[in-house]
Amino acid sequence: MKVDVLLGLQWGDEGKGKIVDVLTPKYDIIARFQGGPNAGHTLEFNGLKHVLHTIPSGVFRENTLNIVGNGVVIDPVIFKKEIDALIDLGVDIESNLVLSKKAHLILPTHRLLDAASEIAKGKAKIGSTLKGIGPTYMDKTGRNGLRIGDISESYFLEKYNALKNKHLSLLAQYNFDTSELADMEATWLSATEELKKLKHIDSEHVLNEAMKSGKAVLAEGAQGSLLDIDFGSYPFVTSSNTVCAGACTGLGIAPNRIGEVFGIFKAYCTRVGSGPFPTELFDADGELMQKEGNEFGATTGRPRRCGWIDLPALKYACMINGVTQLIMMKADVLSCFDKIKVCTHYNYKGEQISHFPYDVNESNVTPIYIELAGWKKDLTGVTDLDALPTELHDYVEFLEKELELPITIISVGPDRSQTILREKALA
Repeated sequence: MKVDVLLGLQWGDEGKGKIVDVLTPKYDIIARFQGGPNAGHTLEFNGLKHVLHTIPSGVFRENTLNIVGNGVVIDPVIFKKEIDALIDLGVDIESNLVLSKKAHLILPTHRLLDAASEIAKGKAKIGSTLKGIGPTYMDKTGRNGLRIGDISESYFLEKYNALKNKHLSLLAQYNFDTSELADMEATWLSATEELKKLKHIDSEHVLNEAMKSGKAVLAEGAQGSLLDIDFGSYPFVTSSNTVCAGACTGLGIAPNRIGEVFGIFKAYCTRVGSGPFPTELFDADGELMQKEGNEFGATTGRPRRCGWIDLPALKYACMINGVTQLIMMKADVLSCFDKIKVCTHYNYKGEQISHFPYDVNESNVTPIYIELAGWKKDLTGVTDLDALPTELHDYVEFLEKELELPITIISVGPDRSQTILREKALA
């Protein structure tokens, strides 16, 4: 068996959580491979709404093992809150959730460093979620980090204090207020005790043995491809590899074991925080998109910037991920428009191009649009492919032709039931 990968193709918030939940019945294992509590995966079913930050989105399905992989960074306090909420809903956490021993821990001082760094940047701030993600990955690559496997060892507190003291010396250079650290630390240490109750595993061995035995595995990404540390709109990116290759390093899977790559995108574009956004709208259309799409961050609550779909960026994301199937989200949101615009090219420094260049700053890039007919029909109650309006079929077929990939799933609402599979879906 090979591992299928599901990831976002834009700037995050594409709807990955919902689709993982929809696809989970096909899989034995769901494994998160990067990111941390800066992610917000929203699932809706049975009239309830759930937001997961670190725990894989297959956790609500019975008989599915959920693995938090080595590429993920974990804040014990946030993780405990997620666990408590799931237990209240009757989810059997002890049997269906395990943690990689090699996953790194976010310390209270990582969060303080994140805040201090962002304040110091002033107008050049990157729009961090202030969850301590960046500083944690810095300690990981600097070979200073604490990992899940350290929690149960006798040296844990000694190692924790050494890293904390290093952070305090850095915070002193920022002249940053650390008066709240004592309370943060007490809560954090208590939460690490709770993490001990979960099963800690050598996840790379578990996953490879599962594949050998014929079990189906889905790797779940966080954020979006355009936020990748190497291939995103640097420096306005996250601190991990959000692209398909990140599943290999974030789970211990060889590249030749990757199977289907599901690329998720919205029928339009959104972005949270700072950074370039070529098709961003600053007019009534952008405000309407934000309102109809309820475009507010699941993790931060910040309003999302909105714009028309961007094909140069989407083609780029498909290329670097090796996407095999596309999944289009929030088609229902565009029902309010008579006409829909699609960015097919950029005017880049006076030249028309169709690729995603090194610097997509607005001073360099102007989007070039074509206009397509909209569908003035409420899609949220549609359950049959043939009942979708002709204009939506035309939109989908146009995107398929441009992207040279099949769109196998169309989402027409937030609930897991508001999902339409096309004929070619999941072949």
